[in-house]
Amino acid sequence: MARPDGRAADQLRPITLTRDYLLHPEGSVLVEFGATKVICTASVEDKVPSFLKGQALGWVTAEYAMLPRSTNTRTARENRGPSGRSQEIQRLVGRALRAVIDRAKMGERTVWVDCDVIQADGGTRTAAITGGFVAVADALAKAGASAAVRDCVAAVSVGIVGAVPVLDLNYVEDSGAAVDMNVVMTGTGEFVEVQGTAEQTPFGRAQLDELLALAGAGIRRLVTLQRRALAARAERVFSL
Repeated sequence: MARPDGRAADQLRPITLTRDYLLHPEGSVLVEFGATKVICTASVEDKVPSFLKGQALGWVTAEYAMLPRSTNTRTARENRGPSGRSQEIQRLVGRALRAVIDRAKMGERTVWVDCDVIQADGGTRTAAITGGFVAVADALAKAGASAAVRDCVAAVSVGIVGAVPVLDLNYVEDSGAAVDMNVVMTGTGEFVEVQGTAEQTPFGRAQLDELLALAGAGIRRLVTLQRRALAARAERVFSL
C-alpha cells in the first residue's frame, strides 16, 4: 500500500523537538510530528491542589487546546472551557506524564503542562505527550528536582489502513482507518495506556499484537530522541 506521503508502513514522520522554544516557561518544547505542530510548556508553581496539602507530594497536570485555525477549517475557540475531546486528551497527557514522575521527589510543587496545537495533521495527543515529557523534565531540572524523573514516556499512533498496519498516522490516514489506536509507553517498554477502536470492522488478537509491536518500535525511536535532548542541555533542536 502506498501511503499518502510515501513512507513505509513502519516509518515515523519526520520528528523534531525544539527545546526552550518560549522565553518565560520553565520548560518549553515545540514538537513536530510531520505537519503536526504542538507547543508544550511546563510551568512550576510552589503549591499543590488542596487534596495533596501536607502530604509532601507534588502534582503534574495538563491542559490541551487547538488554535482555531490549526485545522483546514476554522474551529471555534474554546472560550467557555475545554470541549469533551480536549478534556479527554488533557487527562490522557496528565496520566502519561505522572506515570514517570516520582511525586515524592518533587516537593510540594505543581507542574502545569499546557499543550497548544498550532497545526494539526493527525497525532496531536501523541505529539503532546512526547514533547510534554521533555518540557516537564526541563522544568523540574530548573526547580532542582531532576531526581523526580524516573523514566521517559512517549506516545505514537498506529492503525490499519487499507488492510495494512501502519505507524504514526497523518490526518488523511486517520480519517479513513479501519482501526485507530494510540499507544503510550515508558522508556523501559512498559505500557501506560492503550486506546484502540475498530472504526469500521472488528480486529483480532493477531492484528492487535502486530499493532502493539509496531507502536513499541516507534516509541523506542521517540525515547531515543528524548534522551538525546535531555543529555545535551546546551542544544535546542533534535530531529529524527
